[in-house]
Amino acid sequence: MNITELVSQQRAYFNTNATRNISFRIKQLKLLRKVLQENEQALIDAIYADLKKSRYNTIMTELSLIYGEIAHSISALPKWSRKKHVRMTLLNFPERSYLLPEPYGVTYIAGAWNYPYQLTLLPLVSAIAAGNTAVVKPSELAPNTSRAMASIINHHFLSEYIHFVEGGAEVASEILQERFDKIFFTGGTAIGKLVYQAAAKHMTPVTLELGGKNPAIILPDCNIKVAAKRIIWGKFANAGQTCVAPDYLLVHSSIEQQLLDELKKLLMAHFSPSIIGDNFMAIVNQRHFERLVKLINPDKIYFGGETNKEQLFIYPTILHNVTFDDDIMKEEIFGPLLPVVRFDDLSEVVEKIKNYDKPLSFYVFGKKSKVTNSLFSELSFGGGSLNDTVMYFANKNLPLGGVGASGIGSYHGKYGFETFSHYKAIMEKGTWMEPWFLKMPPYKEWKLKIMRWFIEN
Repeated sequence: MNITELVSQQRAYFNTNATRNISFRIKQLKLLRKVLQENEQALIDAIYADLKKSRYNTIMTELSLIYGEIAHSISALPKWSRKKHVRMTLLNFPERSYLLPEPYGVTYIAGAWNYPYQLTLLPLVSAIAAGNTAVVKPSELAPNTSRAMASIINHHFLSEYIHFVEGGAEVASEILQERFDKIFFTGGTAIGKLVYQAAAKHMTPVTLELGGKNPAIILPDCNIKVAAKRIIWGKFANAGQTCVAPDYLLVHSSIEQQLLDELKKLLMAHFSPSIIGDNFMAIVNQRHFERLVKLINPDKIYFGGETNKEQLFIYPTILHNVTFDDDIMKEEIFGPLLPVVRFDDLSEVVEKIKNYDKPLSFYVFGKKSKVTNSLFSELSFGGGSLNDTVMYFANKNLPLGGVGASGIGSYHGKYGFETFSHYKAIMEKGTWMEPWFLKMPPYKEWKLKIMRWFIEN
């Protein structure tokens, strides 16, 4: 079946109104959870083949998040799908008005390789919950997980409802020639721009989940031991291949050495050669590996720096004495390299951050104060946290989404449902009163005074 036929079949199926039924959506979400759980070992084996990702990390950072999203959507869907009443206005009295969510229709979801299950299937959960059909393309850079998802989903779901299409850039380009009612893309900014351009031809609404250089500011009054633990986990989980990971640290000079020592101690304890094994992932491919190796300045290695080309392995690496002029500060790292930039003047640091594109995430470590409040207020970013990294992502009640170059739109939980829904504005007007004399000529000054009062109050 070619792409045009697939989209045509999905549009015809959507037009039967089958997917609009709430009980149908809940049934499909339960089916998705069931088939994923039944094939969990196959999914674990596939991701290990692609990324050397362990069973523990696959369940923790991929599958459990999907199961949790499904459960949350099933329980909240009746509430999300209800009409949302809004206040009436004097001008339209007597009336009642509300917003009525409806599915967009035929959607296209493009997944990413770094969390191939989570970043492909979470938006699919939202698309199903909102009542859409979906053409889904997993990333070709993780071919085993792509094959596993396509095999499982395509076997259990009707192609006119949900269908996975595998392939590389040529297939993606072919898909984007079609007219969709909604496009959801996760990936890099360069490809995101191409998706946006293709969608513009059909005036298709787009959600772009991209990335960026996510800063973490470490203030002098922070809890250094706790900060080090949360930085290490957030940065080096998934071998640093996480869109919301801290990209670089901005550390006040008064605590820089203490923090460096603590970071080193934690890496030695938890990533020693004797235990690292399956507890640390590979870099996705040779191209990304070589790009990352070029970013390692041997003169600035504080800890780590070891690489293995055959295994596509880069040891968690801390770089110090880094400046904003270094190559590693000129692009998103997306790997297990952590540059540390010291500062004395916080205002100078804030200006430097503003010179970058708006990041997806922003982190601050320190006591809650006017300073931390000011940082969160003044800087623009998608989401973030005080005294932690990454974990805001796991709160189903918070949206994940960027701003500017780091993305458009958001998802997760209710926000995912809203992303895949169009909210129709509807007013129901009573017939027992009609101020006709105010609307029609002859216009008089006294009429205008009355009309202005209704409109402006």
